[in-house]
Amino acid sequence: MLLDVVDINCDMGEAFGRWHIGDTDDATLMALISSANIAAGFHAGDPNLMDETVRLAAEHGVGIGAHPGYRDLQGFGRRKIAGTARELVNDIVYQVGAIREFARRHGASLQHVKPHGALYMEMAVNRELSQIFLQYMRTVAPTAFVFCMAGSETEIAAREVGQPVIREFYADRDYDDSGSIVFTRDAGRPDAAAIARKVVRACKEGRVRTVTGSDIDIAFESICFHSDTLGALDIVRLMREALAAEGIRIAPVSQLKTN
Repeated sequence: MLLDVVDINCDMGEAFGRWHIGDTDDATLMALISSANIAAGFHAGDPNLMDETVRLAAEHGVGIGAHPGYRDLQGFGRRKIAGTARELVNDIVYQVGAIREFARRHGASLQHVKPHGALYMEMAVNRELSQIFLQYMRTVAPTAFVFCMAGSETEIAAREVGQPVIREFYADRDYDDSGSIVFTRDAGRPDAAAIARKVVRACKEGRVRTVTGSDIDIAFESICFHSDTLGALDIVRLMREALAAEGIRIAPVSQLKTN
């Protein structure tokens, strides 16, 4: 078996005021994960929701992560916004600071930072942006993990400067032949059982089937799913059951082998 222990992370707090998406509340999901990526206000999230989500994570012993995105509430952070690398990193600084202060309020600390949506994908291919982001991380959060895709510019920049890295496997998203995520605006309700099988295979074989039917190698330490995916509760429950049946343990990133 390739992996016998993994982290499960989930994008959370992705609402705004009275606006909510998805069909499962974060409080229910929080008990089933080990890391939470908490929206920091630019693509979703507001101060009250950030406070509540961080509080839930702290109470459940879930690792708290900032989930900064483009300043794009209307587009949910899925539209690329033009800006210099320093401008974009300053937006990240602003958002990470908010989540970190809410964590401090609840007696917790910042475990990781994971960019959101289009910003995550841009950082994966933009060396300058990744390098400036990692300069920031080395200055203010040198022990916090950076969540990213294997082989991305983000991972490369992090390893160059010695920042801890967690690579992700996307359970409820499809892959193309390059190993990139295929984003679909309205994906409907995915087959939770099929997702569980996909996750187990990735853990045991380090392989995933792409949208063209090819198999590619995939390296990761954490499994990601999204709270706004329809059927998110079924997805995480079936994943956990399938992983347990194979003897694969779920643990926080501090217990993972990340080299």
